[in-house]
Amino acid sequence: MNDASALLEVTWESAKDAQQTDVGSTTFRILKVIKQAKDEFSVNDLITLPRYRPGEKTDRYLLFGNAAGTELDWQPPVAASQSLVEYLQNAPKPNLPYRERLPYFMGYLENSETPISDDAYGEFANAPYEEITPLSSKMPREKLREWLVDPKVSPSRLGLYGLMMGLSGNDEDRQLMEKKILEPNTDFRLGIDGVMGGYLLLAKEPGLEVLERTKLADKQAPFSETYAAMQALRFMWQYGNETISPKRLRKSMELLLTRPELADLVIADLARWKDWEVVPLLITKFEDPEFGIPSIRRAIVRFMIYCAKDAQEVKNQPASESKLTPEELAQVQALGQQAEEWLKKLEETDPGLIRDARRFLLIK
Repeated sequence: MNDASALLEVTWESAKDAQQTDVGSTTFRILKVIKQAKDEFSVNDLITLPRYRPGEKTDRYLLFGNAAGTELDWQPPVAASQSLVEYLQNAPKPNLPYRERLPYFMGYLENSETPISDDAYGEFANAPYEEITPLSSKMPREKLREWLVDPKVSPSRLGLYGLMMGLSGNDEDRQLMEKKILEPNTDFRLGIDGVMGGYLLLAKEPGLEVLERTKLADKQAPFSETYAAMQALRFMWQYGNETISPKRLRKSMELLLTRPELADLVIADLARWKDWEVVPLLITKFEDPEFGIPSIRRAIVRFMIYCAKDAQEVKNQPASESKLTPEELAQVQALGQQAEEWLKKLEETDPGLIRDARRFLLIK
């Protein structure tokens, strides 16, 4: 709502019925100009929008206009309560930094008026994670606890609330989140990946062991739960700031190499994470009929290409710039050599597969 170019509080004035070739129209009278980019609207002006909408002259609405070239694209009218009008009037300007804007909207999460709570949630959903983390001390921890277990809260918001709890919670909150994650459930749970990510921020490696045991290694776990745990690993790799070590996250992701339905995605992640230690395992998997799916075979070939490439780059890097120990450097080069030799043999027997794998390299 706050990104609109024009925001008007209006009352219903009149409406023209729809005809066979005409959708009709509705005319509104402007009560208040809350926001406009140009001085084109004034109080008491009339504005007519396409589509017939019945109403009474006491009906009040908000009109949101988004810039579309030189014109305004008007959204469907929203019933205007005094609370909604005040919320929009007092909202920080969209051009302010997120860290100055988000504290205002935090106070309106799960507001009793749906348009307000939806808009406040949207501000957080659109904000980069790194802009949310500095607000951890201001987060409503007690309310977050309530929202995470309240069945009336939209499941689409649980991911955000789980991450916020992970940033602001304590050990008591960790236990609540663990209980939420371990609830017996065979249905798809929207947002549970965010709850798992927040849980890992709080629980660290012991929490990772819980997810390994119940979601990653347990083949009886529903696919959606396993995939959510996989998403949580990705989150921790990108945003966890080594709360859990990269090596430990790699080992957790490796558990999913036993799952053919996830293997191609897992292999791509392990390539991004430079987990070259699995080269021998992937060579074995390549010969396993259970993993003979074309997408998995291509993923393994790409993995070997990246491994060989990284080993060469590491070899050419000046020792003063390398972050690897001499032992790690030797291991990378040995695995890279193994990958390169395997690729050469495969190219002799299946050059088409090599060609297909090179066509869409996922890592630049």
